[in-house]
Amino acid sequence: MKIAFIGVGNVGAPLADHLQQLGHEVTIAARDTNSQSVQAALQRNPQLQVQSPTVAVQSAEVVFLATPFAANQAALAEAGDLSGKILVDCTNPVGANLSHGLQSERSGAEFVQSLVPQARVVKAFTIYGFENFEDNAYPGYGDLKPAMLIAGNDADAKQVISTLCQALGWEPVDTGTLAMSLHLEHMTLLWIQMARVQRRGAGFVWAMLQKPQ
Repeated sequence: MKIAFIGVGNVGAPLADHLQQLGHEVTIAARDTNSQSVQAALQRNPQLQVQSPTVAVQSAEVVFLATPFAANQAALAEAGDLSGKILVDCTNPVGANLSHGLQSERSGAEFVQSLVPQARVVKAFTIYGFENFEDNAYPGYGDLKPAMLIAGNDADAKQVISTLCQALGWEPVDTGTLAMSLHLEHMTLLWIQMARVQRRGAGFVWAMLQKPQ
């Protein structure tokens, strides 16, 4: 699968690396190939490609948005036409004192969708800190995998992202429409509070236990 990354910082770089190692054709969308983040990603995995944002997005089937939330609008404007593309929103609107950056009036993913109305936005690869995208292995729990909660309005797009989640070692959990992203963003804030503020550390994730029906 052809995958493009808009943003290869703490979240985007490990995801791009792992997906390339799974055999996907992964391209970094970048204006400046010499930027610190791009060079760090290439040092991590020299097999990653780098192209201009419009070229990278045009040839991609799936586009990951992993920029700081405040940079989303400008980054998407530079990306060009995203019509029909699956756009994975990995971003979180974080406000002062770990509040929701949009005052919980709507989700950041819905804001992203409003910027690119013809894209098929799926909220995924949030709810945790970057450490769990570097390494999501939690041995000692048998077949139980860390849960990756996702949301979106397009069922086919969610299925594609669910398959990527599974390949990366996550148990995808479809939470419903894109409006549910608001709750996922609050889960991210909860994780940050517990991991960073309460100093529990980054080594924990959510899991889903379900009784047989």
